[in-house]
Amino acid sequence: MAVALGARTLTYRDLNARANALAHRLIAYGAGPDSLIGLCAERTPNLIVGIIGILKAGAAYVPLDPVYPAARLDYVIADTGMRAVVTTPALAGRFADFAGDVIRLDLQEAHETDPKPRARPEDLAYVIYTSGSTGRPKGVMIEHRNLTALFDAAQSHFHFSDADVWALFHSFGFDLSVWEIWGALLYGGRVEIVPRDVARSAPDFRRFLAERRITVLDQTPSAFIALLQIPEMDNRLGDLTLRLVTLAGEALIPPKLKIWWESYRGDRPEIVNMYGITETTIHATHHRVTEQDLHSRRSVIGGPLPHLDIRLEDGEIHVAGAGVARGYLGKPDLTRAQFLPDDGGTPVYRSGDLARQLPDGTFEYLGRKDQQVKVRGFRIELGEIEVALSACPAVAECAVIARDGTQLVGYVVPVSGSAPNVDDLKAHLSSQLPDHMVPSAIVVLDALPLTLNGKVDRAALPAPADEPRPFETPQTPMESILATIWAEVLKKKQVGRCDDFFALGGNSLQAAEMAIRLGTALGREISLGGFFSQPVLAEFARVLEESSPSSAIPPHVIPAKAGI
Repeated sequence: MAVALGARTLTYRDLNARANALAHRLIAYGAGPDSLIGLCAERTPNLIVGIIGILKAGAAYVPLDPVYPAARLDYVIADTGMRAVVTTPALAGRFADFAGDVIRLDLQEAHETDPKPRARPEDLAYVIYTSGSTGRPKGVMIEHRNLTALFDAAQSHFHFSDADVWALFHSFGFDLSVWEIWGALLYGGRVEIVPRDVARSAPDFRRFLAERRITVLDQTPSAFIALLQIPEMDNRLGDLTLRLVTLAGEALIPPKLKIWWESYRGDRPEIVNMYGITETTIHATHHRVTEQDLHSRRSVIGGPLPHLDIRLEDGEIHVAGAGVARGYLGKPDLTRAQFLPDDGGTPVYRSGDLARQLPDGTFEYLGRKDQQVKVRGFRIELGEIEVALSACPAVAECAVIARDGTQLVGYVVPVSGSAPNVDDLKAHLSSQLPDHMVPSAIVVLDALPLTLNGKVDRAALPAPADEPRPFETPQTPMESILATIWAEVLKKKQVGRCDDFFALGGNSLQAAEMAIRLGTALGREISLGGFFSQPVLAEFARVLEESSPSSAIPPHVIPAKAGI
């Protein structure tokens, strides 16, 4: 077995034959080394067929995640100049105005003959777009030799094999997905695709890990810590088959892993904290987390993988070696600024991340030196959000910051005589940016605070206050319980029955925390499958009441004052 999504499976023979069919069609269309092919597909085995088929044609794939706004996908298509898009019949309508070829993935037949190898080590494997400080995302060009160098280096430490089962948790537009896919397929293992609604529900995801017999799991620290909070992870881990957990995408605060050490009985899987950047091919350093680490708040990222060299220049991490990308697509000036030649003429990537070297030679991560932040594992250039926000006609000036590393907050100064509506501003941003880049709160100010030298004083920007909104008292015991838990999780003074969880500033991790608290209060497991489509308190309460009668609510959990 190579790939599975529930009962939908592909063996290696099936996967190869279907990828061959796509590759032969792409070659007939003129695809070859360094040509860029868009890939837009749902999270099914077809997604893996598309990736391998494009690579077999000698071309590079460009992820077009269908959950992203149309405006962002249109920008990527235009910026790459791609002439072909591989997609499924269900998504083909999105490309009705595309001037190139639209190749339907589901119509491919099996083809037993492998195309002759076409790509060389120095040819592109993929171009993934990351947030850009100029207000536009930028495409990072990764070559085949970058990937093979990563996995050759990682294999000496992690010993992947055909016995491994990997969870494909991340979007294929996020480079951690490359680690999950090829960590399995290069060594004969299996890729288990995590359905999107399962990935959003910690109890469902925990069940998935057990039922699908996952052995290797890659998570951002925030997602993994949310998983650890559910009751099912407390002293009942015997059915899990994990042997390795890699954490990446944001800074790790080790004390938050204490529950893992306290709960796990028997042979504990390794937890490895990894630091990496898209421009250096996913992972650059590794550090095996020990029980001693739990007593320190240092985010130790360890030492470099064997194919890379880590250097500090004025505290900034510079990365050299075989994993460093070719550069940014169509942006030679930016490439020259970020990819510096060393004495041997090979590129050294300026990361913008700060670190210090510890006495044992390993490194401690200290944060960013510019406006780039990581929120819930996503790398975000605040400038890109500011450019989108400033395009609103009612906005004269704006700034965006990340508060506490978990919440994006936008600040706007309106054009004279106008009164921008916050919901309209959020709707505009949602049409231009992925969900993880839309601020959960927008604050309207008379003027942005400035430093003495005239720059925006980001430290002086006020915390968002609770937005005034009509308050409707919860009417049922279930609504009262929800209102109390939402107020605690979202740190609100009160929550009413018509309030929307996400409009109040909630995010998916807080939703997972809410589900854990609610499940504990009600004495039953809470699935978030329907919550994301009905995040209004009264509607979610009705869903819960229909799934279990209100009489089943333990009396002691009904609050005395609803919503307080």
